[in-house]
Amino acid sequence: VQLQASGGGLVQAGGSLRLSCAASGPSFSSYGMGWFRQAPGREREFVAVISWRTGVTYYSDSVKGRFTISRDNAKNTMYLQMNNLKPEDTAVYYCANDMTGGSSWYRISAYDLWGQGTQVTVSS
Repeated sequence: VQLQASGGGLVQAGGSLRLSCAASGPSFSSYGMGWFRQAPGREREFVAVISWRTGVTYYSDSVKGRFTISRDNAKNTMYLQMNNLKPEDTAVYYCANDMTGGSSWYRISAYDLWGQGTQVTVSS
């Protein structure tokens, strides 16, 4: 199974982007799928996560109210709708899948599989 992230780009402050993360390959399974981001010189940080079974979502305080995570179980695809983007949102965004469960989704270590990342740049 592989994760393919897409949808990044260059946008002005206040604009919107929609990221996608498609899982391919046989026997895809998930407890939860999440988005993390990493800006230059900074550690990778949690953005949002969605329970694959229930659809319950959690967000970091920095994106709450501006970003919306969703999933399409039939397509094995997760989305991140990002509105009212700010220059501080500039980062490489990574999607990740938790296939084993039991760990805090806020932690990088909870995820077993990562996508390659997609660059989001917000200009002021």
